[in-house]
Amino acid sequence: MQWSLLRPVGLVPAALVLTTIAASAEGGKSAGPSEFLLVAQIVLLIAVGRGLGEVMQRIGQPSVIGELLAGIILGPSLFGWIWPEAQHAIFPKTAEQKAMIDGIAQFGILLLLLLTGMETDLKLVRRVGKAAIAISIAGIVVPFACGFALGQFLPDALLPNPQERLVASVFMGTALSISSVKIVAVVVREMNFMRRNVGQIIVATAVIDDTIGWIIIAVIFSLASHGTLDIASVAKAVLGTLAFLAVSFTIGRRLVFQLIRWANDTLVSTAPVITVILLLMSTMALITHLIGVHTVLGAFVAGILVGESPILTRQIDERLRGLISSFFMPVFFGLAGLSADLSVLRDPELLMLTGLLVVIASIGKFGGAFVGGTVGGLNYRESLALASGMNARGSTEVIIATIGLSIGVLSQNLFTMIVTMAIVTTMAMPPMLRAALAKLPMNSEEKERLEREEYERRGFVANLERPLLAVDESVNATFAAHVAGLIAGTRGLPITVLHIGERARKQDKGRDEEESHEAVVKKAAETVSATGDGEAGSVDVVSRTGRAELGETIADEARKGFDLLVVGIDKVAAAKDRFDRKIEDIAAKFEGPLAIVSAKGKHLKQPMPDAFNILVPVSGSGVSKRGAEVAVALAQAGSGSLRVIYVATTRDKGAQRGTSRGLSQETGILKDASDLAARYEVDITTTLRVNRAPEAAILREIDTTDVDLVVMGVDRIQADHLSFGGVANAMLRQSKVSVLLVSSGEARQTSTESA
Repeated sequence: MQWSLLRPVGLVPAALVLTTIAASAEGGKSAGPSEFLLVAQIVLLIAVGRGLGEVMQRIGQPSVIGELLAGIILGPSLFGWIWPEAQHAIFPKTAEQKAMIDGIAQFGILLLLLLTGMETDLKLVRRVGKAAIAISIAGIVVPFACGFALGQFLPDALLPNPQERLVASVFMGTALSISSVKIVAVVVREMNFMRRNVGQIIVATAVIDDTIGWIIIAVIFSLASHGTLDIASVAKAVLGTLAFLAVSFTIGRRLVFQLIRWANDTLVSTAPVITVILLLMSTMALITHLIGVHTVLGAFVAGILVGESPILTRQIDERLRGLISSFFMPVFFGLAGLSADLSVLRDPELLMLTGLLVVIASIGKFGGAFVGGTVGGLNYRESLALASGMNARGSTEVIIATIGLSIGVLSQNLFTMIVTMAIVTTMAMPPMLRAALAKLPMNSEEKERLEREEYERRGFVANLERPLLAVDESVNATFAAHVAGLIAGTRGLPITVLHIGERARKQDKGRDEEESHEAVVKKAAETVSATGDGEAGSVDVVSRTGRAELGETIADEARKGFDLLVVGIDKVAAAKDRFDRKIEDIAAKFEGPLAIVSAKGKHLKQPMPDAFNILVPVSGSGVSKRGAEVAVALAQAGSGSLRVIYVATTRDKGAQRGTSRGLSQETGILKDASDLAARYEVDITTTLRVNRAPEAAILREIDTTDVDLVVMGVDRIQADHLSFGGVANAMLRQSKVSVLLVSSGEARQTSTESA
């Protein structure tokens, strides 16, 4: 184990020697900036930073600590002390050479803040807003006062401009008061406490801390730029920041979503969405710079808006995270470590001041957060856990310190002291937080909420991001639009309406806007808002008309990342147990889940009913649960009823034996359905039928009850044509009421029935 931990670091000496020789040879050829040196610096920072980051993670520390230590090892603190000539050869202090890697590091800051913003959960902040705001204010005011007081008493030798002590003091207060939301979130997530009440408050408070911190940094940046307390420039920065935030979280939120969707759906180049996001981040960073604040605020807000976008968030996060974590983070934090010369701490006075800084920072933040937690209504143990978590400075502190060094507010020695404080407090945070959280019991309300969230994490409807509705001009299409609108409305999902067929293309132009499928979708979604939560009721609808052959049209849309296709066309079933050819063509070009709608009975005359009386056949399989989820969502959207039926056939071993174990299994399946409905406060009636053919039992249930819609989760059966098995086929052909088949994404090789 020890050898596996040390192996990445063991490669460093050889790499250093080889790089030093090569760098010396290259340096003899040209006195100007060297691309070779730039690549060598990046290689060393990534190799050593990622290696030490791996070691840190294995011993329970954040990887950013390893990346900071890598810079310290490669910088004047260790490598420069042991072998100064080699260190200067690889990391020369010439302005041109430093500017090359500084440019990469500065862009890395923006990307890091973009990723941090994407991880910021505004819903979480709103949910625990009152407590988090009270805690954040106390957690900032106390350490800010401590840091400001410390800045007033610092020796002149530690200040780059002693005559501007006010600016340095304000900066010190800010540096001591801000927590690292990234470090806090990573540790809380690794400990599986992200969704606990206290975990949410910790992260939400860190988010508010960060946001306030960047606004304060904006003011300091303005102060440092003008040299004095220029009221006009500070007012411009503060008012500009408030206006920027107001526009960003109103108009900007929708604009970002529209840009992401437009890029994904329109552009055919490689990774168009990432390109648009990077341009968006850079533009917002430039805007914040123009209004007199630092570019990092623009990048952070851009990340929040991207994370709030209702589509493609997982794909965007996965694509960006790898590059930022593996390239830009080791370079930026490694460079920050390079700038910190810990050898100056051999001076007893500086060492004592650094220790004092760590103590003041820890006591101020810990005490402020603890008092804030108590005032905010937390008990002793929760306040203790909160205070332990908020004491981590980590990446945010290093970014702030780097900004302070670059704008001349901090001296090199003061920068080193702050980086040391960030490392010490961050390394102390995980074990302290683990110890505090381990003693927190879970109340019944919290347990119920966590169980629901865990179920949703594995669920189908809860993870939908973007449905596609394919329709013609039939009554069945109107019914399908109503169903799709209800599903989208329960979670505020954006939906695309695709008009298919020659008739659809001709009638699309002359159709009354109030009678359009888009209007049906919106009207259905609006009916949900009265019963749904804050996300419900408002959906964004886009209309498209297929201009090419049907299969090609579906294939073109499928590549845009839809995770559910709702199909509503005039003819669903054909002769000989087959679906209509159009349905088969659509299914052949869309690999994801399908929802095939067949309107019957009263829905042919009233395709937009006020409520459904739904029957759901269940079997305990995953795809059966998917159908039950959709049924619950539809029932939740209206005021109808939900009835669940389980048919134990002669093929069921439990039914054959008639044992209590078999009955227990059957009632267990029905109980799962009841629990699902209870989570969403939907009333449910359960029915058990034994030793009957499934299709006969379901059809009899339809005949003897008032249901008007059957919702079935079905598997695609691997065959030479589209098939969902005999039970689904019987429902489509023999049911007197409407049918909604919700399929899995892939075909199964067996012919086992889903229901």
